[in-house]
Amino acid sequence: MACLAESAKRGALQLQRRGSALSRALALSRVGQLRARGHLQREQPSVRPRRPGRKGGGIMELKKDINAVSIDMLLIVHSEKRRAAQGTHSDQQADPSALLQRRGGFQGIGNGVRRWQKLEGNDLHENLVEKQHPQQPQVITSYNSQGTQLTVEVHPRDAMPQLLKKFSLAKRLQGDKNGNTRPRQPGGKDAHAYPWDRSSLKSISLDLRQFEKLDLYASQVTAKNGLDELVSDLLQEAHTDLERVRAIWIWICHHIEYDIAAAQEKDRQAFKPTDILRTQKTNCDGYAGLFERMCRIAGVQCMTVPGYSKGFGYQTGQSFSGEFDHAWNAVYLEGRWHLVDSTWGSGLVDTTTSKFTFLYNEFYFLTHPALFIEDHFPDNKNWQLLKPPQSLRQFENNMYHKSEFYNKGMLSAHPETSMIRTVNGKATVTIESCAPILFMFMLNGKQEHGLLSLRKNGMKLEVYPPTMGTHKLQIFAKGNSDIYSSVLEYTLKCNYVDMGVQLPAELHQPVGPSWFSEQMGIMKPSHPDPIIHTSDGRCSISFSVEEGINVLASLHGDDGPITEEAQRRYIFQLHWEKRTELKVQLPHAGKFALKIFVKKRQEPGNYIFVFNYLLCCANTKVNWPMFPESFGNWGQDNELLEPLSGVLPANRNIPFKLKLHGIAKVLVKGQDTWPLTLNHEGYWEGSCSTAGCQEVYVMVLENANHNFYSYILKYKVNAQ
Repeated sequence: MACLAESAKRGALQLQRRGSALSRALALSRVGQLRARGHLQREQPSVRPRRPGRKGGGIMELKKDINAVSIDMLLIVHSEKRRAAQGTHSDQQADPSALLQRRGGFQGIGNGVRRWQKLEGNDLHENLVEKQHPQQPQVITSYNSQGTQLTVEVHPRDAMPQLLKKFSLAKRLQGDKNGNTRPRQPGGKDAHAYPWDRSSLKSISLDLRQFEKLDLYASQVTAKNGLDELVSDLLQEAHTDLERVRAIWIWICHHIEYDIAAAQEKDRQAFKPTDILRTQKTNCDGYAGLFERMCRIAGVQCMTVPGYSKGFGYQTGQSFSGEFDHAWNAVYLEGRWHLVDSTWGSGLVDTTTSKFTFLYNEFYFLTHPALFIEDHFPDNKNWQLLKPPQSLRQFENNMYHKSEFYNKGMLSAHPETSMIRTVNGKATVTIESCAPILFMFMLNGKQEHGLLSLRKNGMKLEVYPPTMGTHKLQIFAKGNSDIYSSVLEYTLKCNYVDMGVQLPAELHQPVGPSWFSEQMGIMKPSHPDPIIHTSDGRCSISFSVEEGINVLASLHGDDGPITEEAQRRYIFQLHWEKRTELKVQLPHAGKFALKIFVKKRQEPGNYIFVFNYLLCCANTKVNWPMFPESFGNWGQDNELLEPLSGVLPANRNIPFKLKLHGIAKVLVKGQDTWPLTLNHEGYWEGSCSTAGCQEVYVMVLENANHNFYSYILKYKVNAQ
């Protein structure tokens, strides 16, 4: 192509060619052979192109503009000439593109256009062979390995083509840092140009804020009178190749809907750009073809890349064979190739309803090759842009981090394989992130049988499958929205179950205090670890609470029915010196989830779950009763020393000792009423008899001038 570059600098050139149009034009089409034995000449003002006559002929014009050099070529071929060129192949229905390939001309994308035709069974956006009626002109379009496009029109005998209709052999010429002006297919040298240090998800340095105005403009452009006008409108605000590609990408992602029905058809039909603009729907082939066509109109080198993908319907550990299931694009910017997938950038398909939803995904715009390979395996390994390239087996076995994994700031996960096995009945997964993130998990569709601890730079998950066999483990993460998105999926194989570590079904995530509990107003916990072991079935947990925050706790176990009231009655909450203390008494041995909720006093709404502890007790003699029931007037700073049991023995004198603030009088009421007295330490003390009663109440008088007492505590008395 050096001849092309040199001639372009000198101005417009014309090429005349006599004799057999097809054979000699094909000779011209061979890669880099545009000199054609001196027939590429300088422009002569006195020389006019020869018009094609009855014997056939051709016109080639070499044009020059700022961005590209193109050769427009019109071939008129009689049918007997075509048969002669094909040699012994006289079948008139033979694929015309085979002629080009036999003559050493242009070859297809990747391993060949013909292969892609076979797989897709259609015309990819007019870039492949379009077979027409035998009596109509036939159009042959193909590419060489560098993306040069050749279009040939074959006419029946004695038919005269419309001379105003042109087909082009076009080549985008750009410079790189080495002074090369000819884009090439990616090779080994390109792999060194895409190092990934985990600081960026892109293959090119970008500040997405620079696209804010352009993105808004491009997303609002409407298609009116065809593709050329649409691209022209989009480029009004785009001044560089990068901005041109961005405007096209944004428009497609916000206007073209994925056609699920068409994608599921066995014999998929071609989606031509005109049809896509009319219906605003297409499949992955259509997305890729439309993107390529619009880029070429905009003067940007672009290729369609077929291959395998880990997309809708993918199962962990799945093998790939047979037809390719996806197509995406590569664009040539700043002297290098970059990868984009407008299909996946536009939205997603709901696996339960099989409906498409527009949901823009920035991840698939100029994605770094080290990340793109996780769910895209191209037909031609060079399009991986990696060194060394991955094999298909590696692609199948490697861990698949979904786009939201990186979108939400995660960096790595361990194990790094999608298939993991338990060790002594347990599997551990850790994730590293660049910022605090909320996580949750599901094992076989339920939030059970695992301990998930949050960290400032990720999380740690320990999973205990309840049965032997194969299990599905999904991990979700939450960003700025209230929606958890799937980021990882593992296949978990378990060959041993430790029944001693069976976890309560109500033990949800996260477990233990973390940066999130601090964010919610709970700080400096007495127990930073998520698991608390108690030998006698009792424990005391304390933490600081921000001003204006109310705390609620409940206890949950799997053994025996426990009502909502009872779930709180095994916990007694005390407040002292800006700290909250939770006294817990377990009803029996076993494992329990102690859930912690918070709520701002001045705001309406429900309490919000923050985290839980796992309480473990192996002492089978444990049989603690519930704490007394407290009422709304039980103050935040009140303290109960005795009796702590909510069930009192019958016919006994029971001592009481409480610290209550801002109270004028305190009474204990059973069969009779007994006053409590305030000692010098600030505690109200006294006793009462449980004879002849079933319930005992503690009542307070807040103002000495009033006669109205309020209930603050309630005890039950055992039956005789």
